[in-house]
Amino acid sequence: MKHYILKTFVALAALTMVFSCEPVENRENLPAITLKAADIDIAVTQDPSNPNKVTMTNLTDDIIPYWSYVNSNGDELGHSNQQTNTVTFPFAGTYKVYFTAYTRGGAVAAEPVSVTINSNNADYFADPKWNYLTNGTAGKKWVLDMDSPMGWCGLDYPAATGDNWNWFPDYASASWCMVNKDWGSMTFNLNGNYNVSVTQTAVADNTQTTKTGTFTFDMPNDKLIFNGGTEMLRGGDYYPDCSNWVSVHVLEVTENSLRLAVIRDQSRTGEGKCQIMFHYKPAP
Repeated sequence: MKHYILKTFVALAALTMVFSCEPVENRENLPAITLKAADIDIAVTQDPSNPNKVTMTNLTDDIIPYWSYVNSNGDELGHSNQQTNTVTFPFAGTYKVYFTAYTRGGAVAAEPVSVTINSNNADYFADPKWNYLTNGTAGKKWVLDMDSPMGWCGLDYPAATGDNWNWFPDYASASWCMVNKDWGSMTFNLNGNYNVSVTQTAVADNTQTTKTGTFTFDMPNDKLIFNGGTEMLRGGDYYPDCSNWVSVHVLEVTENSLRLAVIRDQSRTGEGKCQIMFHYKPAP
């Protein structure tokens, strides 16, 4: 008898679904049995006290288990060959858990099990910085603040010691830094994933290119990582001065101000390394 114990709860968010195990196929030590899909016995349960935590248990004897689980888009989130496997699904949505039993007679797949989670886990996103950046599932669009669009600072800024100098001028004092125009936008949201969309305006004209992907917000280390081909929104002709526009330093994130910095590590004019900061505000 299959134990498909599926309960719907309110949940959201921790991205702790990483398993690197590949299916183990040391079948020669397994009994020579003939297994059918209907014979596979597994349990997929949600934790009543933390519904976005899902435990997958193999109850079938004499097989090597292999779990795989995907989101509603079909993207694989992880896999494991453990007898009992516990993961946390981060966002509201419907997930599918796949199970394959490896035997001497070959691989036998069970019917996939659906797990429905109704909402995000508010506890995981309790730090207000999440809402400042993304406005939750609704999303938040950021544009360059042309009153003070950029600045420069030491590699250790905003630490209290070390190479922590900074110069964040207003545009009136440093209008040479970039043309005053619409440089595009960045939109972050938590609608089923860590989603980001970046619309970038070209330097030479007003042509815009939009790319969508995901992001990682490493809050303890003040790092924001753009995935899927997206890069940080920028203004001016600074792209060749920095080798990395994907992993960036979060200098500030509040309800009305976002400051992100990249490292100037290949200056075309021979200047030393420093952080180039770009300053954003919520789109009107």
